[in-house]
Amino acid sequence: MSNIRTPNIPGFIPHTRAPQTRFPKGATDCHAHVFGPQERFPYLPGAAYIPPDAVTTDYVAMLKNNGCDRGVLVQPSVYGTDNSCMVDALRSGLHALRGIAVVEANVTDRELEDLHSAGVRGVRINLASETEGLTLADGERLAPRLKALGWHLQFYLDLPKMPEAEARLAKLPIDIVIDHFARCPAAEGIDAPAFQALRRLVQRDNCWAKIMGPYFVSKNAPLFADVTPMASALVAAAPDRIVWGTDWPHPGGRALMPEDHVLADLLAQWVPDEAQRRKVLVENPARLYGF
Repeated sequence: MSNIRTPNIPGFIPHTRAPQTRFPKGATDCHAHVFGPQERFPYLPGAAYIPPDAVTTDYVAMLKNNGCDRGVLVQPSVYGTDNSCMVDALRSGLHALRGIAVVEANVTDRELEDLHSAGVRGVRINLASETEGLTLADGERLAPRLKALGWHLQFYLDLPKMPEAEARLAKLPIDIVIDHFARCPAAEGIDAPAFQALRRLVQRDNCWAKIMGPYFVSKNAPLFADVTPMASALVAAAPDRIVWGTDWPHPGGRALMPEDHVLADLLAQWVPDEAQRRKVLVENPARLYGF
């Protein structure tokens, strides 16, 4: 009997054209996922969603079409702490890739060393999904061990619902990266208390942010014009600590599923200055992920 589970979210839109925006050499997509093949890499029994397969070769094809020489894979919640699908992609040799893992709170040094040798450079703490995982307290305990490896902690959190998180994140003795605009709704604008908290955080020398996943904070597809002021404000706050990602294959896109060339061209609106865009795409990721 087959254990293959039927996908319950849409798959990515295959690319049909290249972006108009030319990315510089060394450009990096700093946030994406790979899923499947499901018969090799099964999902958690309680997975919050079941995606269609979106395998390494699909991802690399999108990177090449967008003009990205490097990519960063982030462990999705539906695999829990089994990083084998992501590690398989990292070890494939198909592209220059780094990884962000999800680990158990009591992860061993040996497990961390194995992940490091595969290309992992951080741990993600997911405080905003339905899948239980590491807590902020776990991150506080893990920080010294991860820092010793040169890693960082990446946070997916809903800052509007967790205003107390700002003070705790500010105290972490390690580089931290906040993705998905910390789920600050674009409709509330850049003066909203939660977005101001995010801005204060990224002004700290150890705090980075990923400008990505506009469909998490706006319903104005496909160009998400109300997200542009947020992206611009974060770049202005921390020009040397902002990176960009596609969030391919967009498991959070659902009804707002984007085309990847459109997202690439959106970056030119978010960061119109070419020298600053080179920082976001090339220089900042090279420092953060050790490319």
